Amino acid sequence: MTLLVQKFGGTSVGNVERIQAVAKRIALCKEEGNQLVIVVSAMGNSTDELTKLALSISGNPPSREMDMLLSTGEQVTIALLSIALNKIGIPATSMTGAQVGIITESAHGRARILEIKTERIKELLNAGQIVVVAGFQGTSLSSGKTAEITTLGRGGSDTSAVALASALEADACEIYTDVPGVLTTDPRLVHDAKLMKTVSCDEMLELASLGAAVLHPRAVEIARTYGVNLIVRSSWKNEPGTTLTSQAKQSIVRGGLELSRPVNGIELIEHQAVIGLSHVPDQPGIAADLFETLSKGGVNVDLIIQSTHEGNSNDITFTVSEQNLPTAKLLCEKLIKKLGGELTTQKQMSKLSIRGAGIMGRPGIAAKFFETLSKSGINLRLIATSEVKVSCVINSEFGTKGLKVTSKAFDLKNNQIQINPTIDCINEPEVRGVALDPNQVQVSVVNVPDVPGSAGTLCRSFADSGIILDTIVQSERKGDANGKIISFTLNKSDRENADSALTPLLRKWPNAYMKDGAAIARISAVGAGMPASIGTAGRMFRALANKKINIKMIATSEIRTTCIIAEKDGNHALEAVHTFFKLNA
Repeated sequence: MTLLVQKFGGTSVGNVERIQAVAKRIALCKEEGNQLVIVVSAMGNSTDELTKLALSISGNPPSREMDMLLSTGEQVTIALLSIALNKIGIPATSMTGAQVGIITESAHGRARILEIKTERIKELLNAGQIVVVAGFQGTSLSSGKTAEITTLGRGGSDTSAVALASALEADACEIYTDVPGVLTTDPRLVHDAKLMKTVSCDEMLELASLGAAVLHPRAVEIARTYGVNLIVRSSWKNEPGTTLTSQAKQSIVRGGLELSRPVNGIELIEHQAVIGLSHVPDQPGIAADLFETLSKGGVNVDLIIQSTHEGNSNDITFTVSEQNLPTAKLLCEKLIKKLGGELTTQKQMSKLSIRGAGIMGRPGIAAKFFETLSKSGINLRLIATSEVKVSCVINSEFGTKGLKVTSKAFDLKNNQIQINPTIDCINEPEVRGVALDPNQVQVSVVNVPDVPGSAGTLCRSFADSGIILDTIVQSERKGDANGKIISFTLNKSDRENADSALTPLLRKWPNAYMKDGAAIARISAVGAGMPASIGTAGRMFRALANKKINIKMIATSEIRTTCIIAEKDGNHALEAVHTFFKLNA
């Protein structure tokens, strides 16, 4: 007998008629012989309405009372859906997060799931019942050992559903929503977005962290970590939707379902070279010209970093294999003669990277990585980040040492360590989806001391304040006091807190200061086949240049290329990149 966990979102259960339609759909699935656990969200916009009620009384309501209030939204839905199922002859029992055994941290409003006690669910399933569970909520033990209602934060019903599927070892977890599945981009902004039949969890993590709202990153993290067969489908049509794939399958550790080790691998790539172009013109098409020239010359580029700064010139730094350095240097020299600027190269570099599900969504991970290297006297030449990977370029002489101390810090085993891994994504698409995130701000810290530990200290200050950095870039250009410039993007809602987070640190760095960039949007292309494709970044830059869109900042990772652009250009950039890579075909 097949065990399915199905989740229906707020629009799917937005009124009584829709709840009755969902009940009929569930009944058909039950009649096919399936065991079913149904997870539901609050009806329609009821969570927002409850929040408004609270704010009408107090501008800063206690987080515990907000959890008490908001958890009632899902309780309404589970009761109504269970009533609807019983009305049509399908035995169903509704259960809150506490009743179903979802145990969480005690952090109100943003709790992570520790474990799920599945005994009661299994008893009901074995008795032929459908179990209807309130998503978004759980229970924790307070200091007095009494149960407290907690909520999981944004996207909590997705998280509840995938966590239940992993704990129950369900055959599949189906997320029903108001779109047919995961699309190549936001269909509200690009009308000809297409359905993806499959997408890897790594790709989905990148897309979800960039604002693709169909799945919350935490839900994808759980699916990736525990190998959950996760499917996104339409609530209104009987179509197959999109299947998420994962290579990993860890065992659930008691008391740590959502707190599993976030770093599950490390890799060292040796024999790298860094090429820096400084003081080149800051205008549309420069990055496209550079990386198209390199790709035509057969040079495969790995990391690309461009950080924002004042003036009408720009700096672009990138890495290539030492084998490709002579060709890359010759091509860059020809371009510099035509455009102006300066060229520097450095051999004997290595790239050290940690990887895992949702690394950047856990503020302390990057900080711990940088701090570990600094304690061993290892300075960071370049930094690039993504949702599933944090990479540092360091001197080759420290490569083995960096690998050893980082592996120890994150308690990684031999089978989680890779040295000069081969590319195994030959048949994957270079770009599978494109995402636009307009909710970012860009900030730089100028004149960061150029000594081991500075990047780690900076990231630790943000982590201790609970601020998530979405992109971290350390550029080659020096500040006005000859210190490093580290730029990062973060959510607009965290900008005010960033000042207080860094104030104590900046007092210790007398020449350092924080500087805001102009209003930005973040446009990103994601594809598992990027490492095996020469010139993907250059093609993305050309798509933007064709629309006269200037790039303010570049950050790449293994499967993602991100450009920071002016906020006003966001929608045009999204459509341009989507069309350029023929994702609408």
